[in-house]
Amino acid sequence: MKIVFAASSGGHLEQLLMLKPLMEKYDSVLVTEQTDYSAGNMGIKTYYMHQINRKELLFIPKLIANSWRSLVLIVKERPKVMITTGVLAVIPLALMLKIFGGKLIYIESFAKVCSKNLTGNLLYHFADRFYVQWKEMLNLYPDAIYKGGIY
Repeated sequence: MKIVFAASSGGHLEQLLMLKPLMEKYDSVLVTEQTDYSAGNMGIKTYYMHQINRKELLFIPKLIANSWRSLVLIVKERPKVMITTGVLAVIPLALMLKIFGGKLIYIESFAKVCSKNLTGNLLYHFADRFYVQWKEMLNLYPDAIYKGGIY
């Protein structure tokens, strides 16, 4: 079974990398944003998406480009599951994976203690499993699963 681990750069990627033992246990690929920070030195095949800011002028073209990259990745790698901590750059991949019959596991950010983020709010409705890292978040996501923090 192939698993895609996907996260934007920075803190979201740092949280996802806490699952590296799982990445090594399964046939895995990593997807993150293309930034000056390189994630490719971890021995895991890595794909890069454009970093997206919804307030920037190139938002729509970058979103389309990431959608295309997502489609290519799904056709090439044939993943069955995606585990993600978000954010915007990985939404096209998550939605396409669902269209192709894959399972989506979303882990809400450790930084979110009492409010939702936009990606979590959207993917909550599509996720097969939705995890929160704080009990308080169960008030906002009643069908979520609380197992503690990822750290």
